[in-house]
Order: sequence, then structure tokens, then C-alpha cells
Amino acid sequence: MTGSNSVAFARALIATNMKATLALRGAFVLQVAFMALNNFTFFVFWWVLMRRVTTLRGWQLADVQLLFGLVAVSVGLTVTVAGGVRHLGRLIEEGDLDTLLTQPRSVLVYALGMRSLPSGIGDVISGLIFVATSGEVAWHAVPWLLVAILASAAVFLACGIVFFSLAFWLGNVETLARQLWDFLITFSLYPEPLFGGVLRLGLFTVLPAGFVAYLPVRVVQAPSVALVCLLVLGASAYLGLAVYMFDRGLRRYASGSRFSTFG
Repeated sequence: MTGSNSVAFARALIATNMKATLALRGAFVLQVAFMALNNFTFFVFWWVLMRRVTTLRGWQLADVQLLFGLVAVSVGLTVTVAGGVRHLGRLIEEGDLDTLLTQPRSVLVYALGMRSLPSGIGDVISGLIFVATSGEVAWHAVPWLLVAILASAAVFLACGIVFFSLAFWLGNVETLARQLWDFLITFSLYPEPLFGGVLRLGLFTVLPAGFVAYLPVRVVQAPSVALVCLLVLGASAYLGLAVYMFDRGLRRYASGSRFSTFG
């Protein structure tokens, strides 16, 4: 399957999922609204803290607001476009990949695109509001903002693929994978200067909050060719590792003898 066909197929999956999601408009609006409200409520903690402290190791409220916005948009984009990543472990462990293997399409693209979470739209909307009202992004920096968001989402998606693909080797990893997923989001929402030493190294490698949040923030605030290249190369490396790991796992996949079909 060529790259252009994969992109076209992914677009078709996204369009189909969005139509199905919008069919239940009441549920869709509620999920979007509650997720946005959840994000604003969580940010109140930092708003109260920064009103008292003003500066946290060089970070001010506007910096934290930009951080929240970037992470929210990237997470929302990921679960909206590739919400199937959260079900990847179950598909592997229960043998539900059988039906996908019979399709003349990329198994990974199909698995990722077969689900879409409406709550992701709430993340995207609230995230864009955080970014727009932070005062940290001028109009001329919008292209860098788009690069930062796409790279952040790519790393976040790659981590999800890696975490849930552990099911190929470890069996039922649903709980572990979701905990790692949540840890990545949690660490991404804290200012970078709070971490140092071995933990900081881990946040740029094993649990790459640095590429999901810290580096994208730097790219938006003070863009440079070196930072942009580092971010794009990092995102490409993590995405490449995720695809490689899934493909290796698929070679040892044990069929679940499923004969069901996906619509």
C-alpha cells in the first residue's frame, strides 16, 4: 500500500468516524463540553498557584497556559483522528486484528482510524483557547505553532502505539498501557524546570514529555532552525520506532480465529 493510498484511506476513515460521531449530536455536544470544562477546571489550580507565586523557576502563568494549550490540542487531535490507539492492546490481546489482516489496507492505519473520541474535540477547542489567550503566540509565529502541535501529536500517538503494542509480547497490558499513557499526559502538564537529573533524561527518552510539551513550547516561544529540526527529527524517530515495533509484533501475532467484520 503506497503512502498516498494510506493518506487517502486515513482521510476516509476520519470522515466516516466524524459522520458517525455527529449522528448523535446530543451526546457529541455533551462530551465536547464536559472535556473542555474538565480542562478549564484543572487549569484553575495553576491559575490560583501562579497568582500567589507569580514565577515558578522562571515560568509565569502565560507559559503554563501555553503548555496546557499545546498538550490539550495535541492530545485532542490524536484521539479524534486516531482514537483506535486506545483500543490497540485489546485488539491484539483478544485476536480482533484477524479481520483487519484480511483487508488490503495498512493494518496499523486501519486499527488507529477505526475509532474516534468526540471528547478530543473538547480538548482541541479548550487548547486553542488556552493558546490564543496566553499572549505568547504572535501571528507570525502561527506556522511554528502548527509545526509544534503536529510534532507533539505525532510523538503522543507514537507513544500510544508503543505502549499498547506491548500486548504482542506481554498479553493483557491494558492497565499498564493506560497508566503509561496517563503518566505521559501528567508529566507533560508540569513546567519543565521542575524536573532535573535522571528524571529529566527519562522525560526526553523513555516517557518523552519533553517532545510532547517542553520542546514544542520552546519552538513556539523562541523558534530557531535548530529547535525545529530537533523537534521534527524527534517526532519522526518516535513515530518510526512505533511503526517498527507494531510491524515486528504483527509478525508474531497469534490469530484469535475471529470472523467478524468491521463496518
